[in-house]
Amino acid sequence: MKLIVLDRDGVINRDSADYIKSPREWYALPGSLEAIARLGQAGFSVVVATNQAGIARGLFDYDDLFAIHDRMLQQVSDLGGRIDAIFFCPHGPHDGCECRKPAPGLLKQVARRYSVSLDAVPFVGDSLRDLQAATAAGARPVLVKTGNGRKTLAEQTDAVGRIEGLTVFDDLAAVAADLCGR
Repeated sequence: MKLIVLDRDGVINRDSADYIKSPREWYALPGSLEAIARLGQAGFSVVVATNQAGIARGLFDYDDLFAIHDRMLQQVSDLGGRIDAIFFCPHGPHDGCECRKPAPGLLKQVARRYSVSLDAVPFVGDSLRDLQAATAAGARPVLVKTGNGRKTLAEQTDAVGRIEGLTVFDDLAAVAADLCGR
């Protein structure tokens, strides 16, 4: 099985310091949906693993989150692609859960659901916590320069430099090109 795991905000869609709270605030990054379709057409199962602390903070509820995801899934489908599963952490940063990245819980859930080892499975993110979660779960850390990616590279240089096996790409389209063969 070919599997790839993607963070959502900053990788698939634009990120916001104010959170993406409704479908009308969700906008795909250029080329990201086409990249997901390309990955699927190349035989990858595409899974999303995303922190959604806005739920814990009362900024939006589960119905809002599911409506946002419905919009994302529909737009991917319109391009001939699919997202096979979405795993999310609804907890805040101080809730002490195992699923909030940088903890590896979401990725361990993916491994259990698909009955796979995450060795060599790329986890694509735009922040240090994504890379740390990938490493902790045994997945292959991949950083994109979209979303917070450039900031992560600039401000977390030492920490990023210590992440073994890290690969860096401009965006999700470049990741798909690399994995699917240009």
